[in-house]
Amino acid sequence: MTDLERFRDTVEKFIAANGISPTRFGKEFAGDPLFVFELRKGREPRSDTRARVLAGITAERAA
Repeated sequence: MTDLERFRDTVEKFIAANGISPTRFGKEFAGDPLFVFELRKGREPRSDTRARVLAGITAERAA
């Protein structure tokens, strides 16, 4: 599994576990309501974007 595949898997699992919509996730974690939909279509976010999203997920889990 590549880093990008792991990232997508982490995002999808977080969405499912927290019962939030892909639109809300995109707005809150990436500043883009279409982020998850584009990720599902094959979008490859820059490494700094992935790091920011993962940091947000980590912070949310710790809260």
